[in-house]
Amino acid sequence: MNRTLTCCLLALSVAGAATAAHAETTLRMSHFWPAASAINQDIFQAWADAVEEQSGGELRVQNFPSQTLSQADETYDAAVNGIADIGITAQGYTAGRFPLSQIVELPGVAESASQGACILQTLYDAGHIDQEYEDSHVLFMFTTGPGYIHTKETDVQVPSDLEGLRIRRPTAVAGSILENMGAQPVGMPAPDIYTSLQRGVIDGLSFPWEGMKTFRLDELANYHTQVPFYTLIFVATMSQDAYQRLTPGQQAVIDANSGMQWAENAGVVFNALDEAGKQLAIEDGDTIRVVEDPLNDPDWQKPLQTGIEMYLNRLESRGLEQARDVYDAALDARQSCPAQ
Repeated sequence: MNRTLTCCLLALSVAGAATAAHAETTLRMSHFWPAASAINQDIFQAWADAVEEQSGGELRVQNFPSQTLSQADETYDAAVNGIADIGITAQGYTAGRFPLSQIVELPGVAESASQGACILQTLYDAGHIDQEYEDSHVLFMFTTGPGYIHTKETDVQVPSDLEGLRIRRPTAVAGSILENMGAQPVGMPAPDIYTSLQRGVIDGLSFPWEGMKTFRLDELANYHTQVPFYTLIFVATMSQDAYQRLTPGQQAVIDANSGMQWAENAGVVFNALDEAGKQLAIEDGDTIRVVEDPLNDPDWQKPLQTGIEMYLNRLESRGLEQARDVYDAALDARQSCPAQ
């Protein structure tokens, strides 16, 4: 009798352990930001911690920063194909794949990271750009603040000062604008910029103040021109298969940590980093040129407006007839999306 009871208890124990093991799910999250960066800690790790806590420990998020699970330009596909369960990356790293989304990157659409994140998430939630992400399960979207010009040795005051300079371009959109001004756009992932600028492979870059701090580029750049070339957009997305494997309760936790709330959280973090990045340049005694109202500035207006028109025309020529409607929707969203 005792032996039978012991066997039953052992069987129940094994079954219970198996159920507990099944209930706990680990999600692998991949992105390119450094592990020690505020972006990783205050956005992605904070998101992971919230998901773990709200799921009662059923969901665990394993964070892979600094391209340790997938390269920056392969992270979206890594999420689609299940190499990563969650991928966070810049849409511009896969050129031509998210053309309507990248309308938010155009000069003059967003004045800050908070506003950009709100505009981008609004466009997705309203169904203007959601078709571009049908192969994954989007969690939330966000943006940097405006990207400016930062150079090592050249004081850029007017567009002609960019003539012949090798400038790292963040996206094809910004690259076209730079090229029209006589610069030589160079594409490379953000983690590679420091070494390239240090070795003279590039003369400068177009980046938000946040990126200058996050990637320590303030150590190398001495001249800064505040004219917005772009706002870089990002997506945090999940493998559809990974999402479908979750229990209804686990999916509810993911859903509760998706959408505008986390877009806004990311915007707040990027705003603070923009302020801190600029402050570093001020403390270093760098030269900072501020172009007020660049879309109406006599020197900068034409190349910036030309860049906007060229991009919208290019989309229309590809059959994306809704491009101007999306652009107008983005400008409309500005009215309900505060700059700070």
